[in-house]
Amino acid sequence: MVPEVFFLPVANGQRLCLYYAPSGGQPKAALLYLHPFAEEMNKSRRMAALQAQMLAAHGYAVLQIDLHGCGDSSGDFGDATWQGWIQDVLDAHAWLRKRCQAPLWLWGLRTGCLLATQAAEQINEPANFLFWQPIASGKQFLQQFLRLKVAGELMTGESKGVMAALKQQLASGQTVEVSGYTLSAALAQGLEEAELLPPPQSGQLIWLELSTRADATLAPASLKRLEQWQGAGYRASSAVLPAPTFWQTTEIEEAPALLEATLAALETQAP
Repeated sequence: MVPEVFFLPVANGQRLCLYYAPSGGQPKAALLYLHPFAEEMNKSRRMAALQAQMLAAHGYAVLQIDLHGCGDSSGDFGDATWQGWIQDVLDAHAWLRKRCQAPLWLWGLRTGCLLATQAAEQINEPANFLFWQPIASGKQFLQQFLRLKVAGELMTGESKGVMAALKQQLASGQTVEVSGYTLSAALAQGLEEAELLPPPQSGQLIWLELSTRADATLAPASLKRLEQWQGAGYRASSAVLPAPTFWQTTEIEEAPALLEATLAALETQAP
């Protein structure tokens, strides 16, 4: 299935979008996909495309957007801010709603899940959530991302004090470069403050994680967050699937089990 490819005009440029129209007439739901951070986005493109194609073939409308400074959208990664990315989600949602009025699902991968929850608080309608390997804490993720820089300095024997220096640069409003990506202070601050908290208008939640172990279960941190969402009134389902963690593998990988589980979970959700 070939998507409709277009550039969405926004206040500070344009965003590349791909719209997968649903087959069979009236769509079952409208999904907006929010990609992960930095290089994880590139590693995940194939899986996102495969899932969008599968969902569209089964009657779902899917919109994908490259956020500011990512992929083929305008701007550089170093120009991006967290609030700007939230605005991108709102702009994409507005476009999707002009095209499709089916129940809304915000589909996030990794940090895309954090972005989905924060954008949902500004969307004037209830939203359902599809989480792929969600990041529970933006602060923890930022720490892990900065460690890539520290690891690189280890190779040269100059790692002493690197993490403290990076945090100081960001705190003073400067940019830092990590693994070829320029990270702005505004983006780092927004990411650091983001938490995977349930928006007030409860709906449905599908939480899917991957593991190379066949007997893996949700980690305690994930279970705690999931229980928090359930306590806020969300009807939640979860699963851990044996599959490669494709967003971080050296080669581009596929996880067919995740594709099938996602479709099955959506198909069984109550209308």
